[in-house]
Amino acid sequence: MHRDTRAAGATRTKVEQRDPFPFLSPIEPHCPERLLAQARSCKRPRVALVNAGAIHPLQGIREAADHGLAEPILIGDRVKIAATAEEIGWDIGGLRLIHAPRETAATEAARLAREGEADAVMKGQIHSTTFLKALLPSAAGLRDKEARCGHVFHITAPTSDRPLLVTDAALNVDPDMRTRQACLTQAVRLAEILGVTRPKAGLLAPSEDVSPSIPNTEEAAEIARWAKDALPEAVVQGPMALDLIFSRASAEVKGYVSDVSGDADIMLVPNITSGNALFKLMVLGMGACAGGVVMGARVPILLTSRSQAAPARIASAALGAIVAGAA
Repeated sequence: MHRDTRAAGATRTKVEQRDPFPFLSPIEPHCPERLLAQARSCKRPRVALVNAGAIHPLQGIREAADHGLAEPILIGDRVKIAATAEEIGWDIGGLRLIHAPRETAATEAARLAREGEADAVMKGQIHSTTFLKALLPSAAGLRDKEARCGHVFHITAPTSDRPLLVTDAALNVDPDMRTRQACLTQAVRLAEILGVTRPKAGLLAPSEDVSPSIPNTEEAAEIARWAKDALPEAVVQGPMALDLIFSRASAEVKGYVSDVSGDADIMLVPNITSGNALFKLMVLGMGACAGGVVMGARVPILLTSRSQAAPARIASAALGAIVAGAA
């Protein structure tokens, strides 16, 4: 029997011509001017770029230097770095260049930071695990033995320069109570460095009700109680569902009394899955700009990514300059 393929072809064409995914924002992110202005008022930090011989990281540190946010130190394979710099048309003749190929680059960056020759360290073309293993163990000398590090995202919406600091969405996978307390402490410190007086922090959970069946609600309540004495300079409340953190109207409808609702400066997430999903939704779905920095080490550590747009890379460099300037 003869088969008419026209309908099938028409169907394929219709599928192929679908509209763009409707949850992606068409808005291009921008680095907030307030953040840039504060960073430029700080002394330009010496930033060690680990494995600098690829286009994206080298272009990122160049952007930071062009904005007055970094004095680059390029670490990696000398030949690759020179070739890539020529490819992007950047004259690196006046920059410090250290030959340390492959995994040795991160170890060399740790040494520079430990000996006071670098004020910040930035991830280049290197796996995050390899990068952090060279920097964060206490043997590397960049943190006190009992200190715990946490990553903080500085996220701004397209229509505002006011940030929401989200921790930890990039470093600690399933943090225990002490690590979450450390992450909150570091986020409060960053908020204060950024000029926020008495920062307000919401502790994210699925519900504002404490339930034994949802352990992170109990943890959030315990952290909130701990913070009353440990962080008197901040207003900390939890557990809080996302709608209560973001919306004062939602809090009023639910009869939830809160100084944090609709006015949060900080959000502490329970684990990396929830935090990473939230940050990416804000970036992809809202057009937000998200710079980030690892806090708790002797120098700021910048985990830039190849998928980050230029505004996010610049925002991360600005955070590095600000945190380094406050050390």
